[in-house]
Amino acid sequence: MTTASPRRRASVSDVARHAQVSVGTVSNVLNRPDRVSEATRDRVLAAIAELSFVPNGPARQLRAGTITTVGAIVLDIANPFFTDVARGIEDRLARDDYTLMVASSEEDPERESRYLRLFEEHGVRGVMVVPATDDVGHLLTLQARGVGVVLLDRPSPTPALSSVAVDDVHGGELAARHLLEQGHRRIAFLNGPHSIRQCADRLRGVETALASAGLDPAEHLVEIALGSLNADGGESATNALLALEDRPTAVFCVNDLVALGALRTLRREGVDVPGDIAVVGYDDVAFAAELFTPLTSVRQPTHRLGETAADLLLAGHDAPAEHVVFEPELVVRTSSTAPGGA
Repeated sequence: MTTASPRRRASVSDVARHAQVSVGTVSNVLNRPDRVSEATRDRVLAAIAELSFVPNGPARQLRAGTITTVGAIVLDIANPFFTDVARGIEDRLARDDYTLMVASSEEDPERESRYLRLFEEHGVRGVMVVPATDDVGHLLTLQARGVGVVLLDRPSPTPALSSVAVDDVHGGELAARHLLEQGHRRIAFLNGPHSIRQCADRLRGVETALASAGLDPAEHLVEIALGSLNADGGESATNALLALEDRPTAVFCVNDLVALGALRTLRREGVDVPGDIAVVGYDDVAFAAELFTPLTSVRQPTHRLGETAADLLLAGHDAPAEHVVFEPELVVRTSSTAPGGA
């Protein structure tokens, strides 16, 4: 059995030959239709339809001197939190006819740098980046070369880079304070690497809540390192937690995907939630309220994060850098509070 070769993509020259006009006339129909007579324009449009011609977007942008593509790099697009943020970006860009390209760094600085290079080679107007580490020197260099940069989901360590973030220290504090109010005095925190700002800030919030309650974090907090910031990582970390001799009575997870893995493991091992162990997540993604045991979670304004980041990027190089910080809120559900509880 033979497979047909893919059809060659029609070019501007193909359209010109088919319509019996010059390449310049085809270009005018595509970019300046008012300069072409109606009869000629109709002939060219008919040729475009017959040949299924699709204009080369980057080439048109270069000729016109305008760029309508932007990039976004997040830690993991499979995480519903980042999917929702990307939707906010996309909705804002669509109002001005911009196109979004999205990539995942997988928390890998080298992978992040590779995508930044590819985006720059593609000629994007700017990039929105969730940095994989605290080092933003490469982003400052990129901005100096004329590519707009906005830090996404983290505050900027420098006034030169615009940023949109949520107060993750306060978010961690909200989660831990809630668990303390439920009577828990030994809390596990399933956390990612401290090189990721969100992980470090949420840990600071937990420690602040414990200290404010007169409790020493060294005695009352058990931090368990995650191999990955997803459900599989949550399962592995929860297995480690269950093996502890002095088992914590509450678990705070750095995000809702990790919490999903934790809940899955606890249910499989016959551990009652919240009777034996209470669970709190972070992000309040769409599935949090739909789980077998609805998940208490720290809510972030995901769509507004994306919209605001896109707004800052589209403001252009001449606009002063801005730093926007949103406040999180705790959404209490069954996973941390027994029926009739506070």
